[in-house]
Amino acid sequence: MMAAAADGLGSIAIDTTQLNMSVTDPTAWATAMNNLGMVPVGLAGQQLVSDSICVPGFDPSLNMMTGITPINPMIPGMGLVPPPPPTDMSVVKEIIHCKSCTLFPPNPNLPPPSTRERPPGCKTVFVGGLPENATEEIIQEVFEQCGDITAIRKSKKNFCHIRFAEEFMVDKAIYLSGYRMRLGSSTDKKDSGRLHVDFAQARDDFYEWECKQRMLAREERHRRKLEEDRLRPPSPPAIMHYSEHEATLLAEKLKDDSKFSEAITVLLTWIERGEVNRRSANQFYSMVQSANSHVRRLMNEKANHEQEMEQAKENFKDALTGILTQFEQIVAVFNASARQKAWDHFSKAQRKNIDIWRKHSEELRNAHSEQLMGIRREEEMEMSDDESTDTPNKKMRVDESALAAQAYALKEENDSLRWQLDAYRNEVELLKQEKGQLFRTEENLTKDQQLQFLQQTMQGMQQQLLSIQEELKNKKSELEQAKEEQSHTQALLKVLQEQEINVLTVALVNQDRENNTEKRSQGLKSEKEALLIGIISTFLHVHPFGANIEYLWSYMQQLDSKISANEIEMLLMRLPRMFKQEFTGVGATLEKRWKFCAFEGIKTT
Repeated sequence: MMAAAADGLGSIAIDTTQLNMSVTDPTAWATAMNNLGMVPVGLAGQQLVSDSICVPGFDPSLNMMTGITPINPMIPGMGLVPPPPPTDMSVVKEIIHCKSCTLFPPNPNLPPPSTRERPPGCKTVFVGGLPENATEEIIQEVFEQCGDITAIRKSKKNFCHIRFAEEFMVDKAIYLSGYRMRLGSSTDKKDSGRLHVDFAQARDDFYEWECKQRMLAREERHRRKLEEDRLRPPSPPAIMHYSEHEATLLAEKLKDDSKFSEAITVLLTWIERGEVNRRSANQFYSMVQSANSHVRRLMNEKANHEQEMEQAKENFKDALTGILTQFEQIVAVFNASARQKAWDHFSKAQRKNIDIWRKHSEELRNAHSEQLMGIRREEEMEMSDDESTDTPNKKMRVDESALAAQAYALKEENDSLRWQLDAYRNEVELLKQEKGQLFRTEENLTKDQQLQFLQQTMQGMQQQLLSIQEELKNKKSELEQAKEEQSHTQALLKVLQEQEINVLTVALVNQDRENNTEKRSQGLKSEKEALLIGIISTFLHVHPFGANIEYLWSYMQQLDSKISANEIEMLLMRLPRMFKQEFTGVGATLEKRWKFCAFEGIKTT
């Protein structure tokens, strides 16, 4: 049956109602290629058409033997080109049958045909490789299944240009690139050719695309303008002109708290326009008076807002204090976990996490404490500015102000003397000019005497000016010394306050130690305690910098598993001449350490 169909391809005109060749039959494919004068590629047993890509739901077993015609993809309504396949699948094309010609797909193993860059708004395609005997009717029959054709321009050579109605139709036409076209059943070379379909650049397409882009731009500008108009804030209402009726209404609005802001704007505009005259002065005065009545209300509102702000500050400070106490508790938990009693039972990863959490919580605790201390410092500074109870500072300020006043008075006196000196110099120069080259007469002698007298007075004034300048320098040096003494006294005051605090803390610690030693200094009770004293003395002698109680307890537990840290600490506190306790570190790293001090007592005795 398949061989008869293959032999009949050369003599029978192809029609969609008579063709019964199976697309998936390799023998039929080879026969068709042989009739076209092509050497068939060995594809025995390979399915050339994918059912899912070319014809959905196509069953290759349906043929003329069963009485059902094969499905033709060129039937109107189905579309010539199937939807584009996924990119990860290889495209397998099928044979396309038309009334006047047949389109054979290219070899699926060959690379896809190349195309140029698509021009904007492209609706025209270039079709090359047409058979020499192909007419416009045959070309239109093949490509009209891709969409509505508006124009076909065929050349005398084997190519043409086809313009479609829409842009998406060009993609369907590009799908036919690479197909071999054969007219009827002829094997003549003039009746066959390999199609090459590519994008073409046409002025009409570009012009329509530009018109469309301009239309879209106009629509976008119109849309933006509508959006701007919608989002633009409304313009302020126009202010009415002055009249007695409007002034009466405005006076009522000025008395209303809710309408005061609007009314005061209208009043300001009227006054700036120059509506105030003799006739309307009383009315404007009443409106200004009613505007002034709102000052007390505004001051009360300000006081209420300030009170709310102070209350909010207090609430914030209380909340911050509560947060800081919770941070202290969290840090205490981490410090307790880091002690050797609990630390040895954690794994390495757990210790690392606990250490990271502890550092983070300490940083947060310090930051919050600094913030709280800054708030308290600001409050103390405000209180000190308001009360100003420090009497030494008052005295120093009074002395500084007196010295500054004296320096200013001396400076003014200095300036006045300088101006007098300049005046005398000018008089001397005038006298010199008047004297000229005349002979010395009695008048000249008197002038010379006056000149000498003026020179003497000028020298005396210069000496007086120099003495005043020296006094001014002395006053300035005294003022600087007073400032230095003030800064020095303030520093001494701070140092004395710190020393008093340190002396009190040291006295309290010594008193506690004396009380503890009086209470707990007792003799040894048993031989076991003597043995423990010897071992601890040897251990602490080896560690000259001391050791904490947890370290001692971990060492003694290796010798006696029943002993506790409290027993060791009580034993050490009972012998203050042999063991002493010292504090090392600052703040969160504060640590108690025990040291062996028996040899120190022997050296002193």
